Amino acid sequence: MERRLAPINLDSYQPLRESVCESLRDAIRKGILRPGDRLMEIQLADELGVSRTPVREAIRKLELEGYIITMPRRGTYVANLSIRDVNEVFEIRTSLDALAGELAAERITDEELEALQRLLVKLGHYVEEGDMDKIVETDVKFHDVLYQASRNSRLVGIISNLREQLTRFRTTSMSFPGRLKATLEEHRALVEAIAQGDAASARSAAEYHMEKSEQTLLKSMELMKQRDAANQQNSCE
Repeated sequence: MERRLAPINLDSYQPLRESVCESLRDAIRKGILRPGDRLMEIQLADELGVSRTPVREAIRKLELEGYIITMPRRGTYVANLSIRDVNEVFEIRTSLDALAGELAAERITDEELEALQRLLVKLGHYVEEGDMDKIVETDVKFHDVLYQASRNSRLVGIISNLREQLTRFRTTSMSFPGRLKATLEEHRALVEAIAQGDAASARSAAEYHMEKSEQTLLKSMELMKQRDAANQQNSCE
């Protein structure tokens, strides 16, 4: 049996079910577990070095987050990303991020602005190094500060509910050639607009960033589809 997942660190401070969930989520984000892959509890438990119970609990949570789908009498699979899924999530997130950017330009504190600027520098550093894990981590922190600066707790709550669905897209989108540097420039334009207190420009910058992210993700999905089709054809020859 091919082993794809590393054993769980049983000495971790996290509850076991959370460690298993994090491991499976990370494997899906990185493409180790690919859309359409069937997930067998026994196999996953063996690879992770745990019992089936935390695996079952993790699968239930990841179903709620949209990473996994269970089909009656057919089994559990890594969920496919459809164009409709992408369009729906980005329609909502574009509107929410645009509003957050606009409000942040009007309400951000000096400390929060400084935090955005520091994260922008870090993001640039990780882009140069090509450290995708750190890029995604820093990008998440950047947006967290942006949302907090909106001073709208309900907006932050709504965005948080969509966090995992968008996080799944991040690595796929950012892996597209040229996307990392473009993302950095889009973030820089947003921070500049916020620093100037220009709400309209901040809104436009946030909308532009989300639109480009969606376009890049769709291109990445098409390339993956073509690559899978070519691999399947080669295996049949």
